[in-house]
Amino acid sequence: MNLNRNIAPEIVEGINFNLKLKPFEKFTLDNGVPVYTINAGEEEVMKVEFVFFAGNCFEDQNLVAATTNYLFKNGTSKKTAFQINEHFEYYGSYINSACYNETATVTLHTISKHIHELLPVMREMIEDAVFPEDELAIYKQNMKQGLSVNLKKSDFVAGRLIDTYLFGKEHPYGKYSSYQEFDVLSREKLFSFYKKYYQKGNCMLFVTGKLPVGIENLLNKCFGKIPFGTKFVIPQNEITSTEKVGEKFHVTNDVNGVQASIRIARLFPNRHHPDFQKCNLLNNIFGGYFGSRLMKNIREDKGYTYGIHSFLQNHIQQSAWVISTDAGKDVCTATIEEVYKEMKILREELVNADELRLVQNYIMGSILGDLDGPFQIMARWKNYILNNVDEKYFYDSIQAIKTITPKELQEMAQKYLNPEAFYELVVV
Repeated sequence: MNLNRNIAPEIVEGINFNLKLKPFEKFTLDNGVPVYTINAGEEEVMKVEFVFFAGNCFEDQNLVAATTNYLFKNGTSKKTAFQINEHFEYYGSYINSACYNETATVTLHTISKHIHELLPVMREMIEDAVFPEDELAIYKQNMKQGLSVNLKKSDFVAGRLIDTYLFGKEHPYGKYSSYQEFDVLSREKLFSFYKKYYQKGNCMLFVTGKLPVGIENLLNKCFGKIPFGTKFVIPQNEITSTEKVGEKFHVTNDVNGVQASIRIARLFPNRHHPDFQKCNLLNNIFGGYFGSRLMKNIREDKGYTYGIHSFLQNHIQQSAWVISTDAGKDVCTATIEEVYKEMKILREELVNADELRLVQNYIMGSILGDLDGPFQIMARWKNYILNNVDEKYFYDSIQAIKTITPKELQEMAQKYLNPEAFYELVVV
């Protein structure tokens, strides 16, 4: 095919993209654990991710879930933490872990040809972690030092407090750490949690990338005999906030501080609610990207902040709609007034066609970018699976983006963007 470089290629707007979500393949280990795979990509790399139902909503003592997740890879009865790390580094791979509200993950990134040497050590960590006392002591010290530094930052304090106001201090989404809670962590408590939620825990596997021949047999050989469970039931936590909806809070964290962190937030339904998709688009217009109304008004026009954004929290149980920014403490009141002013405009005036088209194209382009490569595609699938939605959710969201009307956006703004429904927090 000869290209005529005197003719510019046709420009296709994002709203006209015909986006497809590459499907996964699924098989089951001998112990019943589901394995989701996407075999794709040009590079000889792959990712193996365990998702355990071992988040902080399963713990009966704060910080146990996160600490267990961090430390279980720091030594087995046969290998020290150094030896484990050295083994993975030798093969140009790395393993990391993360703990969330409902789930906890253990993830291996590796060159595909080395997977045979790495999975047995991954299995050893899952089956035979010992939680050395010296590793726990170092962890406590490091975490308390980090907490001491972070508590001096207004944005860190604001992030902790707004979640507590929204959900309550006892709710998994509203918990936060303290020095005393680190001090009382014990090896016995961690080991008990590990035995219940890792060694015999409920889990699923996500395997992505350029997968070697025989990957199913290899995974089954390594993990198919471990007595994992498959009861993917998440405790439903009630919101325990004692604060009055619409309450305004002003916290002085540093008497000499010149900058304040602002959080304006309200409770919001999760992704299963019929309004979620429409409000996701409305949020982009309001404050969800760099060209949003909040950015144009408060950053570009008023110069009160370097950046302001709003977002719908990606939680499984309940969710929230949050506006977040840092501003000089002398302009905090004016900043908040402008946020409410933009809410009022969205409630009272229809979004014009050009602005709507721009945001529709932006979102479609963002989704296209998010589907660039097997790891990104599987990340979206994992999010859907954990939130108990299927591929229909993806195509329904595309349809909602393409067909939403200014009138529907106004109705969503009138329903949800009311100042009296938002908690307001300023931390200086």
